Amino acid sequence: MVAIVLLKLFLLSHKVTKAHVQCRITEPHPPLQQYHQSGDLFVGGVASLSFNINEIEFENYFQQASFEDLVVVPKNYQHILALAFAVKEINENPRILPNVSLGFHIYDSYFNARWTYDVTMRLISSQNRFVPNYRCGIQNNLVAILGGLDSDISLHVATILGTYKIPQLTYGSAPVIKDISPGYSIYQIAPNEALQYVGIRALLLHFKWTWVGIIVMDDDNGERVVQTLSSMFSPHGICIALVERSPRSNFVAGISDMMYQGEKMYDKIMESKAKVFVVFGQSYTVNDLIWLRRLSEGHQDTKGNVGILSAQMELVSMLYQMPGDADILHGFLSFTAHSNHLPKFQKFIENRNPSNTKGDGFIRDFWHHAFRCPFQVHSVCTEKLESLPGSVFEMSMTSHSYSIYTAVYVMAHAIHAMHSLHSKHKTVMNRRGLEPWQLHDFLRGVAFNNSAGNKISLNENGELVAGYDIVNWVFSSNQSFHRVKVGTIDAQAAPEQAFIIKDEAITWPSWFNQAQPISVCTDSCHQGYSKKVKEGEHFCCYDCIPCPKGKISDQEDMNDCYKCTEETFPSKNQNSCIPKYITFLSYEEPLGLSLAFLALFLSLITVVVLGTFIKHHNTPIVKANNRSLSYTLLLSLLLCFLSALLFIGQPERVTCLLRQPAFGIIFSVAISCILAKTITVVLAFMATRPGSRMRRWLGKRLANSIVVSCSFVQGGICAVWLATSPPFPDVDMHTVREEVILQCNEGSVTLFYCVLGYMGFLAIVSFTVAFLARKLPDTFNEAKFITFSMLVFCSVWLSFFPTYLSTKGKSMVAVEIFSILASSGGLLSLIFSPKCYIIWLRPELNNREGLVRGKS
Repeated sequence: MVAIVLLKLFLLSHKVTKAHVQCRITEPHPPLQQYHQSGDLFVGGVASLSFNINEIEFENYFQQASFEDLVVVPKNYQHILALAFAVKEINENPRILPNVSLGFHIYDSYFNARWTYDVTMRLISSQNRFVPNYRCGIQNNLVAILGGLDSDISLHVATILGTYKIPQLTYGSAPVIKDISPGYSIYQIAPNEALQYVGIRALLLHFKWTWVGIIVMDDDNGERVVQTLSSMFSPHGICIALVERSPRSNFVAGISDMMYQGEKMYDKIMESKAKVFVVFGQSYTVNDLIWLRRLSEGHQDTKGNVGILSAQMELVSMLYQMPGDADILHGFLSFTAHSNHLPKFQKFIENRNPSNTKGDGFIRDFWHHAFRCPFQVHSVCTEKLESLPGSVFEMSMTSHSYSIYTAVYVMAHAIHAMHSLHSKHKTVMNRRGLEPWQLHDFLRGVAFNNSAGNKISLNENGELVAGYDIVNWVFSSNQSFHRVKVGTIDAQAAPEQAFIIKDEAITWPSWFNQAQPISVCTDSCHQGYSKKVKEGEHFCCYDCIPCPKGKISDQEDMNDCYKCTEETFPSKNQNSCIPKYITFLSYEEPLGLSLAFLALFLSLITVVVLGTFIKHHNTPIVKANNRSLSYTLLLSLLLCFLSALLFIGQPERVTCLLRQPAFGIIFSVAISCILAKTITVVLAFMATRPGSRMRRWLGKRLANSIVVSCSFVQGGICAVWLATSPPFPDVDMHTVREEVILQCNEGSVTLFYCVLGYMGFLAIVSFTVAFLARKLPDTFNEAKFITFSMLVFCSVWLSFFPTYLSTKGKSMVAVEIFSILASSGGLLSLIFSPKCYIIWLRPELNNREGLVRGKS
């Protein structure tokens, strides 16, 4: 049997007899509103079939071809059974069409445009007569045309039916209609093809197949598919490795051409690195793929490929196929219109047999070619349909058969809705009965639940609201064939939930040893690398280059590396961002704890020295060189040691405001005291000369004036600093690569260095004066000790600047604390240790005579 493509549905009255004949002219109807057309369908069969449900009588008429000329496709017999089953269910259901019965005729187009136009004209003419625009026959009403499966057949039929506004229900891919002005009346009983494109893209992205081939028919529809897929694939990183166009063949006459073209196609496929091919074709295109097995025999470079087949294509068996030819399709994935299992249909076909089935003019031809049963006189064929391989006949309803079944029910419910409307408003239908063009308003928006529990509805554009199933084709060693549902693409679900796939349920082609195939132009770039497109090639073909320093790539096949956020830093392999450590000089770590302990220890020593001086405040060694200056110096040194604690711990607003200005002012007071002591020594020596006027400068007033004035200048600088650009807590994320440093931002760096510079200026003046007075002959001369102490002080702070500027993070704070403690400790030890030695260990020298004797 050749593929039947056209089904003529008509209404047949229960009470009509064959004597009631009505002849009339069939004229074009007045223009209707424009309908959206998209769709095409297909059924399998052979000739012209008249099916009267009341009498269960089949009449088989071969038209325009003899039996020997036909190419038999046994598998399409299920389409005929699905049609008969749907009509039988409807006619037996009094709730759908209680007063009428459905009947149908089957016509074949033989995949030929001329014959398609011929049978279309016969559909709208009297039965068995070709008289255009004139109908004379059994009293029946033409309802709709169901077919065909291939898009070009649907388009050829629509060009004629559009004139008469007769509905055409297609169940294949949508025909490409360039001129829609005639108002083609096409309703698509299949999901929108755009959803199938989305599903294919989602499938490729899910398995990371970025280097794919496309096989299409060599026609306008094939070009449309290539352009659509190209525009959808490129933005998502999928490249088309090659495009092969399969020539249109006429099954028998075109086999030689198909062999020649197929061999060229096979060579290109073998040369390509792509292992995944998206195949868009007509219903019979699967047979072109089967021929690749024959072409691959004798080739040593045969490789496995995965095919993704469009919903239009179906597995059919031809007479010239050899057993096992279809194995090449093992592991392929196919998009099919969503369908459900119909148990009643399986029971309907289980007991079919030429011996016990009356009126089915197709069953003997089917049995003859499927079982090689001769059907001679008195011969009996005992074979059963379930014994046939799945590639020849499937017991469960296929998606195309399910679409035919659905199409009949759609039409029946539309007729029911129209009859209900007329009955509700008590209007009388045209005396001629139901006119096909009247059904359009009822077909759009029809909705019902079928016997499988699926909701069937057409939207306002005449498209079936449904999704696709993703089916895995599995061929077993015993030539059995199974369709395994492995995924879905839902038209009504949210975009992120529309695509569902079960990887573990997929059986891949044997060549891959059940490992997921990889189809890429270039092996994936690992983490830490980025892609560099090769010049003159597809963007899917690239080299892998390491990420530059400071950047990472944490996924495979990244187009470019990127920088980590400020809170993270690149790992060693540059494949991830590691959170930075938050650091500051804290009391919990050894360095901070050690410095804090040292500061407190020196503070304690200072307190002891101050207590000693206070206790022995009347002794000559304490009175020498201004006792009050010594007390002030010791207090300032104590505060210097304690100020170091402000630098330890997490920076806060208060500590940031206080620590640098406090350190600068306290140190300025200390150095001012030393300067006052040194100047006092010099003036005291000069005052001992006869007739000297320096005696009036001696006393506490001069020393206090020096301390106050020098400290006031430093205080003014700090006041300006705090008023204009005060220090504040800050976060440094860039200085140290792995760390987030909590620190105090000094605000104005210029004023910060002005504080340090002024303190250094006082130290240099003090050192200079002390150095010049170091050899003055006086028993209580402190100039030598001050000279050494200021030498230590200046050495510490001169080394501080390069060290401070060369360190980072908390080390900078540690350097400043150490400089504070070291310089303060130097002043304390070198100035006060000789005096404490005499007070504690040589008290007998702590008088004027003792000191003179000790000096002598």
